[in-house]
Amino acid sequence: MKGIILAGGSGTRLYPLTTVTSKQLLPVYDKPMVYYPLSVLMMAGIRDILIISTPHDLPNFERLLGTGEQFGVHFSYKVQPSPDGLAQAFILGEEFIDGDSCALVLGDNIFYGNGLGRVLKEAASLDHGARVFGYYVDDPERYGVVEFDENHKAVSIVEKPEHPKTNYAVTGLYFYDNRVTELAKQVKPSARGELEITDLNQMYLEDGSLSVQTLGRGYAWLDTGTMDSLYEAGEFVRTVERAQGMPIAVLEEIAYENAWISKGQLVEAAQRYGKSPYGAHLKQVAENRYIVTNNN
Repeated sequence: MKGIILAGGSGTRLYPLTTVTSKQLLPVYDKPMVYYPLSVLMMAGIRDILIISTPHDLPNFERLLGTGEQFGVHFSYKVQPSPDGLAQAFILGEEFIDGDSCALVLGDNIFYGNGLGRVLKEAASLDHGARVFGYYVDDPERYGVVEFDENHKAVSIVEKPEHPKTNYAVTGLYFYDNRVTELAKQVKPSARGELEITDLNQMYLEDGSLSVQTLGRGYAWLDTGTMDSLYEAGEFVRTVERAQGMPIAVLEEIAYENAWISKGQLVEAAQRYGKSPYGAHLKQVAENRYIVTNNN
């Protein structure tokens, strides 16, 4: 399975913070925002990852992330000339996807929860259909909203409805089979001129191959697209890290747990980050001060 991180958009709701840089490069407490969605793809076992961003911001992602070798993965990069909807990612990434299945995660989304790695690996192992995730929110009118029948099976998904039928929003994490590119090409621009991912999800729903997994108690989903939500995300990460005594979304640690990098590479990474808490944590992992598992 391939992975895509969509890190485009103008980020105007975060002006003046984003007048010179992408919002996905802003810090969320102790690391760049893009580290969090990257950690999601890596926990799902995905090593071949495409970063899509604007012509202005893409070079900054390349400078930050490089080839991905230090994380045991491989990064490719693609320009999104204009933000024409989330489903556009699969058209821009057609050559990268190359007939494979594909996961898409939005670059400003953060996911956290015990056992999340198992949930992600299960979604990545699907041979047919699509899987998206529903999350209870207080303001569903801002999102694609999923409606369930009495058996908790999804029966409709509506983009930004004026009168939502439920409070379950579809999060910015999507897993699709190898039909995704061809189906994305069939999506017509919406009234606002975008290729809506809700329309793509609807195609899978109509042929009976879309599954919606709700993320309930014990899971957190944060969309950092506004000033308040960006601040709250930083506070959330700080609270979690202080409570458990270790950082989250540490890419080299995930790579080491997945046996994608060696202990020597982990030690090199720790030295590269110096005396920062991030580097100190990697040093402790290398010294076996934490119990490393593959459950993430």
